[in-house]
This record gives sequence, C-alpha cells and structure tokens, in this order.
Amino acid sequence: MVEVWRTAGRFDAGRGSASAWILTMAHRRAVDRVRSEQAHTNRVQQVAATEAHVPYDEVIEDVTARLEREQVRRCLGRLTPVQRESVTLAYYSGHTYREVAEKLQTPLPTVKTRMRDGLIRMRDCLGIEMEGRA
Repeated sequence: MVEVWRTAGRFDAGRGSASAWILTMAHRRAVDRVRSEQAHTNRVQQVAATEAHVPYDEVIEDVTARLEREQVRRCLGRLTPVQRESVTLAYYSGHTYREVAEKLQTPLPTVKTRMRDGLIRMRDCLGIEMEGRA
C-alpha cells in the first residue's frame, strides 16, 4: 500500500481501473520477490557445492598409488637397458629427446626409436587400452 501511495501520481485512469493498477503492482512485487528468493537459493546451492568436501579414504588412495608405482617399476624392469635409460631420462629427469640424445651420445632418431619402443612395451605391460584399438 505504501508503494500505491508513493506512486499515485503515475496512475492514469485512461489506461485502466485503479484496482487493476494496484493488482498489477502487487503482482509485479510478488514476481520480484519469488525471483529474488530463487536467486538467493541458487547462490546458496552454488556456494554449498563449491565448499562441499568430498570424503575419501586416504588409506585406499595411498595403497593404490603404491601399487601403481610398483607396477611401473616392474614394467620398467622389463625394458631393455637402453630403452629404460632413455625413458628414465625423459620422464623422470624431464629431459627432451635432444637432451637425452646428447647425454647418451646417441643419434636423435635412435633415441626416439628406443623411447617409442620402450613406451609401447610399457603401455602393453601396464595394460593400457588405446582408443580405436580392439
């Protein structure tokens, strides 16, 4: 009713009755309130979703990581010594193909071939399936 009183100067009898004008204002106010509540609920849900702590079992995670490390070590052990050295320098020491070739004093294409063959053997040993392969 306060809004009706404050905006009474805007009322135009040529556009409709006073009751229709008041009901339109009340309807708009109600719609605004519903939208405001919905926006508030959405914000609360979004904050709750980002702050939600997903519980997990640290023991299982640690055991899984240890088993994966052991499997990688086992598969590295199945590579030829030159493949293992190339793969280890690249993946564990972070060297590029060219740096591995320089360290091993080996031609770059040979290093690339050793690493490709070694990684294929690692993939097969670890049981990793490639997309598009049957």
